[in-house]
Amino acid sequence: MSVIKVKPTMPGRRQMSVSSFEELTTSKAHKPLLKSKKRSSGRNSSGKITIRHRGGGAKRHYRMVDFKRTDHQGVEARVETIEYDPNRNAYIIKVVYTNGDRRYHLAPAGINVDDKIVTGEKVKVRTGNRLHIENIPVGFAIYNIELKPGRGGQIVRSAGASAKLISLETKMAQIQLPSGEVRFVPKNAFASIGTVSNASHANIKWGKAGRSRWRGKRPSVRGKVMNPIDHPHGGGEAANSIGMKHPKTPWGLPALGVKTRKRKSKTNIFRIRDRKGRNLIKTS
Repeated sequence: MSVIKVKPTMPGRRQMSVSSFEELTTSKAHKPLLKSKKRSSGRNSSGKITIRHRGGGAKRHYRMVDFKRTDHQGVEARVETIEYDPNRNAYIIKVVYTNGDRRYHLAPAGINVDDKIVTGEKVKVRTGNRLHIENIPVGFAIYNIELKPGRGGQIVRSAGASAKLISLETKMAQIQLPSGEVRFVPKNAFASIGTVSNASHANIKWGKAGRSRWRGKRPSVRGKVMNPIDHPHGGGEAANSIGMKHPKTPWGLPALGVKTRKRKSKTNIFRIRDRKGRNLIKTS
């Protein structure tokens, strides 16, 4: 995929770039796999805003993507189309199984129309195939990884992301996530071979505020330009510093660089190394 820089016909387009969408093969979605999607716009049941900076945006249908891919184990599927999904930054593929069933899956990088993919506990290690982690050679790139067998892929699903299988020596497999964190994953969990498509999504420059509004994002205002009653950083005449040792959230809690992970989180036992390279538990 490539990113196209548009002509600077107006100030908002001077730094704007868009995706070329050259990998896509159709612009028409498969209706039986569409579902209506209602926006909450960050509001609760009383209509009050509980999550800031959300609202508006273009209407969209939800594509029912199959993250498990275990219903047709051992059945070969052919890639029919590569499509755009407005609900995620990665592309999706529509596959048709030999029994005639059609499904949406996450598209890996480098896959083409008419390619064959298959899911099974022990199948050929090839881009797009899905199999148990214990049957994947060490060093391979994987995505759409299960954290609990049978639950479906939960991590490594965004555009251009991939994890690396680094060890199968212990009772559980060890994988390195895109953030650099290393963690344990059950060996009988499923994972797909390859890297998620649309890696150039991170290079897009949105250019103008309107494009963010199309995506359902409302404006974000700096705390230091607010009044003291609205934000701890607010107040003062003209341009001042925040006037405190550490930044704070609008509700007075520490912000920017403060650890937010719960110290007693149940999943801490599965973390081997954090994203900064610090060892958390002994692997031996």
